[in-house]
Amino acid sequence: MHPCVFLIFSLLLLCLETTTANQLAVVGGGDHNVSVKKCFEKEKDALLHFKALLEDPYDWLSTWTAEQDNCCEWSGVTCNNQTGGHVTELEIVSCGLVGEISHSLVNLTYLNLLDLSGNSFHGTIPTIIGSLTQLRYLDLGGNNLNGTIPRSIGSLTELRNLSLSSNSLYGTIPRSIGSLTELKYLDLSSNSLYGTIPPELGNLTNLQVLYLFEVGRCRVENLEWLSPLSHLEGLAMDRISLAKINHWVDVILSLPKLSVLSLSGCELSQVIYPYSSQIINSSSSSIKYLFLGDNNLTSSMYHWLFPLTSNSLVRFYLSGNMLDGIPKYLGNLCSLERFYFYNNFGVIKFPDFLNNLSGCTSLSLQWLYAPTNQFTGSLPDEIQKFTSLTSLSLSENQLKGTISKKLWELPKLIHLDLSENSLQEFPSSDYMSNRSHIESIQLSSCKFGPLFPKWIQNLKNLINIDIANNGISNTIPLEFWDSWPSRLTFLNLSSNNISGKLPDLSSNFDSNSVIDLSSNSFDGPITNVSSTVALLNLSRNKFSGGISFLCEVVHGFLVILDLSHNFLSGQIPDCLWHFKELQVLNLEHNNLSGRLPASLGSMIKLEALDLYKNDFSEEFPLSVKNCTSLKSLNLGANKFSGNLPVWIGESLSGLYVLMLRSNNFSGSIPLQLCQLTSLQILDLSVNHFHGRIPSCLSNLTIMVQQGFSQLQNLDPDDILIIYSYNVDHVMIQWQGTEREFIRSNMKLLRSIDLSSNNLTGEIPYQITNLDQLIALNLSKNVLFGKIPWNISEMKNLLTLDLSRNDFSGEIPLSMSQMTWLNYLDVSDNSLSGRIPSSTQLQTFDPSRYEGNLGLCGPPLTKKCPGDEESGIQHSIGESEGEGIDELQGWFYVGGAIGFTVGFCVACGALLLNRRGRFAFFMFLDSFEDWVYVKVVVLIANLQKRRT
Repeated sequence: MHPCVFLIFSLLLLCLETTTANQLAVVGGGDHNVSVKKCFEKEKDALLHFKALLEDPYDWLSTWTAEQDNCCEWSGVTCNNQTGGHVTELEIVSCGLVGEISHSLVNLTYLNLLDLSGNSFHGTIPTIIGSLTQLRYLDLGGNNLNGTIPRSIGSLTELRNLSLSSNSLYGTIPRSIGSLTELKYLDLSSNSLYGTIPPELGNLTNLQVLYLFEVGRCRVENLEWLSPLSHLEGLAMDRISLAKINHWVDVILSLPKLSVLSLSGCELSQVIYPYSSQIINSSSSSIKYLFLGDNNLTSSMYHWLFPLTSNSLVRFYLSGNMLDGIPKYLGNLCSLERFYFYNNFGVIKFPDFLNNLSGCTSLSLQWLYAPTNQFTGSLPDEIQKFTSLTSLSLSENQLKGTISKKLWELPKLIHLDLSENSLQEFPSSDYMSNRSHIESIQLSSCKFGPLFPKWIQNLKNLINIDIANNGISNTIPLEFWDSWPSRLTFLNLSSNNISGKLPDLSSNFDSNSVIDLSSNSFDGPITNVSSTVALLNLSRNKFSGGISFLCEVVHGFLVILDLSHNFLSGQIPDCLWHFKELQVLNLEHNNLSGRLPASLGSMIKLEALDLYKNDFSEEFPLSVKNCTSLKSLNLGANKFSGNLPVWIGESLSGLYVLMLRSNNFSGSIPLQLCQLTSLQILDLSVNHFHGRIPSCLSNLTIMVQQGFSQLQNLDPDDILIIYSYNVDHVMIQWQGTEREFIRSNMKLLRSIDLSSNNLTGEIPYQITNLDQLIALNLSKNVLFGKIPWNISEMKNLLTLDLSRNDFSGEIPLSMSQMTWLNYLDVSDNSLSGRIPSSTQLQTFDPSRYEGNLGLCGPPLTKKCPGDEESGIQHSIGESEGEGIDELQGWFYVGGAIGFTVGFCVACGALLLNRRGRFAFFMFLDSFEDWVYVKVVVLIANLQKRRT
């Protein structure tokens, strides 16, 4: 569901909660805790038992003790004199509690409010909850509850508010909920329920809000049960298919008080008869907020949309559809303030789009959010009619030509985003001198370089500037840096070719600001930086000198610091004590040296530390031990030495990346590394480790779990997270070459590289349990023995390198089953026998098997004993009959034709559809290796059968 829908429904809930609270106060007589009697011992014991099953990391329940006699004075507990001092309310919201809901609550028989929302309760909803028949308000939302909704909930006939949203509940929605005829608010959203939405919900004639968005895999047989709900003000059924529900528009219009309707992702485009003929000319809807996104709607939907729109409409969402224009009647919505029209596939002339909105809508519209469409044409003078416009977002379209000067004259325009278009004729500095109302301007990838746009300096109210990737190749005027004293919160000049020295950055920026000057040609030292900055990215420039400026950043707001790919030198200063909020520190590809300072250990929130390719030395830094939040640690390509400390596995238990390659570490691999159960990338290559490979590596549980790793748990709306998504990356040896993996394509990667050490012994058979491992490199060691016979259990291996060891025996026959294998190297060992025939193994270059005197068979030219005498050629795909050859030949001809036609259709669609093309290549970037190996496997199969 769109966040705005959630906000709107939350406001409705707030109103209902206020009403309910007032009603409860009337019922209870108010004055809940004034001169209350001592609580009943039975109820006190029930509460203590409830607490006993819980973890309370923030001590919210610290007052709940046996020594504190009066439980009516405990936090979250309310008693009432009119019930003789009984507990009537238990409200513990967002307190971080973990555990199960105790059955002891059944002893709180006078309870009329139970709110445990926003915690981490797990287990099932106790069936005894149906015994709390005085309940009027029940909210268990935002927990980790599972199981089914108990039927006994239908016994709570006094309920006014019921919320079970945002859990993992499964099963069907019990029909007994239809017995809760006093209910005003019902929220079952964001669960895993299935089955039919029970028509008994139509019995809830007092219902004001019905929240069923993303409820699971539920379906509806019809919507007639909605008609009796004459008090309904808010209805959300997002992601429930209405494809077979004819005349659904009629039902919606029968709800006289409906002000919020959200039907995103309901397959509305598949409805054959959405309305009846008698309502088509009516436009008396009371709807204020209408959400119809992600329905694959085309412009034919405007016939049935008309009766749902009226002068009541305030916000309208038509995003994620196939629309190629809008009707003129949308220009007559005189109360419309926000129009969301992004991610549509149809080609639309933007001047026509504006013209159709230019009735009274142009006077009321405040937000026009329309990025990622296929708008064409220019930004015309028609824009001047939209005098109330405060925010205009048209990024990632195909706009070309001129920008009307009328745009800059809009009296209330505050936010403007025209990024990734090809618009021209930006205003002169003189013209912009009186346009001081704009606060945010985003013009990235508009290609208006090579000169720096000096006119921006005249927008004196700016707090947000983004002019990245515009081909700017000169210097920045000095006065630019003094134009907004203590105002800027966001400055992005990245991916240009701006040169010159970096001035004093200590005065322009407000609290928690973002500065991104990466990928330019700035040079010289880094001097003063504002202490209010939260994100500082100066990577990929030509900065030199030391980094002592960090000692001047004293307020500790910094969350992300990226100084990588420069020419910085010297030591890291020992003044990092105040960086308590720092999460990402990237200093890779510089000339920094010495030992790491003790103050590094004060960065208790640090999640990613990247020091790759510097000149740091001495033993593994002890200061890192205190950085217990670390998830990614990259010390590769330095001169660290000594043994690996055993505390890594204990203190850094959350690591998912450990990169120590190309150092001088020695000793054995500590067994404590096996405690890093979240580890998905382990690289200890090019060091001096000796001893055996720990068999306990099979304890790296993330390498035996399917699906995505924890890396996907990010907030996509947090600008700092978006940046950390890009700076959190790793360089690994991939199929013989060094390759960069950023967070987006690290989610599937699971890799172990122990190559170029002095490891001895056999490969522990337990390592074959890592069936989700993608890459295993044990080359250039002193390993011996046989390759594990069950190595094929590592069914997802793409890369296996065992070269330059002393393995003996035959290549296991089971390896012929490793159909995903894309890269194999077993050269320079003592292997013998025939190379097993398979889809993969004969497709590799012969050099991958050379240096094994006893190996024979394809792809090596050396024949195996008995091949010539028996006339058997174990070559790739020897044919077994002329008839089969002919059949296979026609099969591949047909396959080639089908592939060619399909390929052309797909590529044609991508060429014509810019948005689809963008989405496709973003997807391709994340799964490049997987797609690549599938193609290789396909080609190998074809070659085998055709040879």
